Amino acid sequence: MTGGVHSEVGKFIAHKKLRPAQEEMVSDGINALDHQGFLLAAAPTGIGKTAASLAAALEIARSSVNHQHILFLTGRQSQHKIVIETVKSINSRLDKETSSVKVVDIIGRESMCENVDRMTSKCSCEEGIVEGTRQSRRDDMKEYILRSPKHVDEIIKSSNKKKICPWAAARSAVKECDILVCDYNHVFVEDVRERSLPAMNVNLENTILIIDEAHNLPDRIRNGLERRATVKVFRDARLELDEFLGTKERLMRKLDLSEIQNNFELKNIQDALRQMKKLEKQMNIWYKKKQGELVSTGKNDMKISTTEFIGEIEAILNEDIEAKIDNKHTILKKIMQQLYKVEVDQDEDDDEKETASTRLADMLSIILEYVNNSALVLVFDLLNEEGRVRSFLLDPGVVGGPILNETNGAILMSGTLFPPEMYADLLRIPKGKKIIMNEYESSFMGDKRPVLVAKDVTTKYTERTIQNTERIRNHILSVVNNTPGHIAFFAPSYAMLQDILGDATWLPGFIEIKEEENRMPKRKITKILDELQEYRTNKKQVLLAGVLSGKFAEGVDYPHNILDAVICLGLPLAPPSARQNALKDYYVERFGNNKAWRYTSTQPAINSIMQAIGRPIRKSEDRAIVILLEKRIMMRQFRNCLPKKIDIIQSPDNNRTGRLTKNFFKRHPEPAIER
Repeated sequence: MTGGVHSEVGKFIAHKKLRPAQEEMVSDGINALDHQGFLLAAAPTGIGKTAASLAAALEIARSSVNHQHILFLTGRQSQHKIVIETVKSINSRLDKETSSVKVVDIIGRESMCENVDRMTSKCSCEEGIVEGTRQSRRDDMKEYILRSPKHVDEIIKSSNKKKICPWAAARSAVKECDILVCDYNHVFVEDVRERSLPAMNVNLENTILIIDEAHNLPDRIRNGLERRATVKVFRDARLELDEFLGTKERLMRKLDLSEIQNNFELKNIQDALRQMKKLEKQMNIWYKKKQGELVSTGKNDMKISTTEFIGEIEAILNEDIEAKIDNKHTILKKIMQQLYKVEVDQDEDDDEKETASTRLADMLSIILEYVNNSALVLVFDLLNEEGRVRSFLLDPGVVGGPILNETNGAILMSGTLFPPEMYADLLRIPKGKKIIMNEYESSFMGDKRPVLVAKDVTTKYTERTIQNTERIRNHILSVVNNTPGHIAFFAPSYAMLQDILGDATWLPGFIEIKEEENRMPKRKITKILDELQEYRTNKKQVLLAGVLSGKFAEGVDYPHNILDAVICLGLPLAPPSARQNALKDYYVERFGNNKAWRYTSTQPAINSIMQAIGRPIRKSEDRAIVILLEKRIMMRQFRNCLPKKIDIIQSPDNNRTGRLTKNFFKRHPEPAIER
């Protein structure tokens, strides 16, 4: 806490004139951070939330007695560039008495270095460099990085020219920077945090966090503790341990070491291998038993307790131990320690970066940590007819809360952080500190992004008739025939996308379909974005077809107002599953039935739609029409999940949808093509 009195927006402003919502957000950010507190900002695209968050954080960090790092956390590389450009704008407007803002942009080592050894995690960037010149080159690169804001691509390019590791150079510059732009994992994944932050001289207690697209943070934290184990993982870990033992024995013979059989290290590996052989055999029996139980239920998955899974493993390990079990998991922990030490050669085309030994040890470690905590659940299901156990963290707050409490404050922001109170609950934002939650209003969203809701269609399972599908297609046709440019169409699933599109013969021949694929590579997405621009130049119309929460709907920015319309079909409600049931039960206990239903079902579905409809609008000049093909959105439990200030126009049929679309583009004709 600085204890000082700040002006409304401070001096780290990127633009000469602030929009009203942007100015309000800067003021809220300063107010919250000045008390080491938290701002949860539901800030729609276009109000300038990146510039607002940086202005507030820099104002507090620079007024602090101690040097404070600002960590700008984002999962999107496109946002890295926006941060760098924003800092350049801030620096260009600073007075002469204020030192310029220094920023370091960093991504994963595998993406920054050309060749990284999987086992040693070392790169070959500096091979062949004379040792005497290496440090001076590193110092030169560090000075280059800090001299002015550089995007990570510039750092990589310059480092390659100097034959210096760009990843190491960037990390060395962090100590002296104001802002570090990096991924969520650097803070919210324990092993990454423990390896990266101390190495960069970053201390959470002296750090302000800016969390971009913060609506993704709960799931990112959950994913950090998701692990899976099949019998094959136990088998592969045993084989790796056997190979590791053989390698150690050959090395000791080569070194002509005496008393190999009595070597302490070898004995530990031999003991672990003996235990792993038992585990592989007995767990195979347990998995088959569970598979039979699952088949008898007629369901796709079932919940199992952490104590049952660990108890079965410990019973196997302790069955030949005469001593009384000490309940401290001594034998299991000893095996896990040995699994973490395993090093084996892996095939170059193997997609797994970790060994099976590490994956198994990680899962066992996570389960032991949460063995008596209902925040973690285990689910048994089948993967290609093979039994599988998966771990799921139900409560991201057990990880996020303590980390956020350790920091010097944070700004969490997103266009779909609705409602902010929900995210404060999910992440366990520390209640002993100042918390500001605000939904900011865009001054240009109303007429430039009208939202139409079709009242005659639904994806509700009991109403999926041929007539309903025909009405859905007619709405899509009415939009296609009255829209001058490209249209995005998002369905709740790939199966439903195919059901609606079919052979696409019902669509006019002049429109080309670009369909999203499951696990679509980034290069293919980039190619499609380039094609959208090319087709617009040639006056050719495209229907971009994808799924809600998929790459096209969330992971892509569409520049230059390249999309004229967005059509969202249905409600992407989570299907029934053991995990979903466990999540609901957990939140019922924490928040009560009403909040539990909203937090686990209705709000995530609406927020997924809100992410999709925000794709076309990136700046104040952009315009697009939104069509929601789902009558249930007007039901109270879903309508209440929408932002309060969103304006909805109800459309009773496809004819009205067509007229409303046509009138919209009369008011807002196609913008000039940007080149």
